[in-house]
Amino acid sequence: MKGKTEIPFIKMQGIGNDYIYIDALRGELPEYLKEENLPELSRKISDRHFGVGSDGLILILPSDIADFRMRIFNADGSEAKMCGNGVRCVGKYVYDLGFTDKKSISIETNSGVKYLDLVVGDRGVESVIVDMGSPSFKRGEIPAAGSQLDEMNDQILNSANQEFKTTGVSMGNPHGVIYVNDVDNLDLPKIGPSLENHPVWPDRANIEFVKVMSPDELKVRVWERGSDETLACGTGACASAVVSYKKGFTKNEVNVHLKGGDLKISYNEKTNKVKMSGPAQFVAKGTFWI
Repeated sequence: MKGKTEIPFIKMQGIGNDYIYIDALRGELPEYLKEENLPELSRKISDRHFGVGSDGLILILPSDIADFRMRIFNADGSEAKMCGNGVRCVGKYVYDLGFTDKKSISIETNSGVKYLDLVVGDRGVESVIVDMGSPSFKRGEIPAAGSQLDEMNDQILNSANQEFKTTGVSMGNPHGVIYVNDVDNLDLPKIGPSLENHPVWPDRANIEFVKVMSPDELKVRVWERGSDETLACGTGACASAVVSYKKGFTKNEVNVHLKGGDLKISYNEKTNKVKMSGPAQFVAKGTFWI
């Protein structure tokens, strides 16, 4: 393999939201993990035809303020702030591979430190409960265009000659929540891109299409910023659950059904904190050649 750079990786998924994980915990970073090379690496390794195939790339690094740090790059090479499914997989990664023996750990992300409780069984971590932090509805914190302190509630956004009532919320990253009567037959490749890139979002946004099934259940499809439609989105499930509770559609604890599986989301209105519980699994390990 003369002239090739060999990059060891592990692929993991949380209810179908799959990422390539690279260990950057020890020693000086190799050339391919230098800052200027990361966007291109994420694009190449995430490609489902010419690469390994994933929704993006996650680096696991040392942290000065938490047990570990993670950086997330979308499939298009842009850096994300937070990923709920991704952080659960980091918890399983560091515990099952022996980087920690603690069952309660902290992970530094670009949207702050997240706290994880690992549910461990005979085969290692079976599920992970994540303190996802506090949602914000203020436009300045989402961010969304308009008066900084106002909320973005049911604002009409247009896409493909259709109008969508959109509620904005931040879960450490921007989300637009839209309620529909039928999530299954939506043409997301047609309507998703213009909603993600609508001028109301200075940094683009993740878009959730939500059907309220009952006071305890939501069905959600996600158009994810930088990755197109994904089988699941942890922060998107949290955003959908919080908005649904705020609007009086559901209780403060719900099961969110996504295309890849289910997440349990709970919202404590007094503390303004959201918790998410779901699985994390190893898929494969190997070497990627550039």
